[in-house]
Amino acid sequence: MIIVMSPQASKEELQQVIDRVEAANCKVHLSEGRVRTIIGVIGEKKLMAELPLEAMDGVEKVVEVTESYKLVTREFKQEDTVIDIGGVLIGGENLVVMAGPCAVESREQLLESARIVKAGGAQFLRGGAFKPRTSPYAFQGLEEKGLELLAEAREKTGLKIVTEVMDVQSVAIVADCADILQIGARNMQNFQLLKSVGRINKPVLLKRGMAATLNEWLNAAEYIMNEGNYNVILCERGIRTFEDYTRNTLDLSAVAAIKMISHLPVIVDPSHGTGVWKLVGPMARAAVAAGADGLMIEVHPNPAVALSDGKQSLTPKKFNLLMKDLAAIAHVMGRTLV
Repeated sequence: MIIVMSPQASKEELQQVIDRVEAANCKVHLSEGRVRTIIGVIGEKKLMAELPLEAMDGVEKVVEVTESYKLVTREFKQEDTVIDIGGVLIGGENLVVMAGPCAVESREQLLESARIVKAGGAQFLRGGAFKPRTSPYAFQGLEEKGLELLAEAREKTGLKIVTEVMDVQSVAIVADCADILQIGARNMQNFQLLKSVGRINKPVLLKRGMAATLNEWLNAAEYIMNEGNYNVILCERGIRTFEDYTRNTLDLSAVAAIKMISHLPVIVDPSHGTGVWKLVGPMARAAVAAGADGLMIEVHPNPAVALSDGKQSLTPKKFNLLMKDLAAIAHVMGRTLV
């Protein structure tokens, strides 16, 4: 249920409505827009049905939300969500780039990668300290040492850090290092992990599961927001189909669809979406044209010796050329590559 308050509603009237909802053991989520305030109500349908809310002062209307997700929808919030991460804005007119190696391999490799992506115009350094891999024999990351190296890279370059958290037990330690916590595709429906990151005050980048529908993806975001953390960024990274030429099938139609359904910012990962470095540039350019709020791009000083995902990583030269293209396309789309 969504309660739309009148533009003329006073603070006292708003509080009276909140008190009435909470007295019925329902949870309140506020969305304060430029013109009016909307109250999202989560609770048992029977309890909500018995609330005489439309008769209360300051209430303009009450809207039933038929979808299983409530807080991620534009019914709850019409304006695009813009997330401020230390002065870097994700959403709105801004286009951000998160770039770096798939995995933190060594101090030298990470610091060189950070300098490369910083010089190219990226605002975030991405790099995995904990690496969930299909094979148990593949490189699993440097773990806590990797987090220390990411923190050092931020100190030396000023780049914000986005890195993956794999389980509930490691949320606190990763949150101490990261500016954005990434939930990987394999964990999109790890509901206890979603609840855990929903209870901390750090933005969350939620990657789409490799076989997830838009409905499942948005419900996963709802888990995070229902715990009180509204700073959620959605990431399209390709889904598994019958096509085997590319690593995944990058679903750029999802960007446009999500923009209609939800107010949350959406970024695109063309590296995992294709798995082929030659396709990263074309799909990155297409993602910006489709309305993406940002990109996550794998860049390695020497992809030929990368311990993880070298085939889809750009060299420094290729990354710099792509960034010039993206700036031009962003301008045409009315965006600014910050």
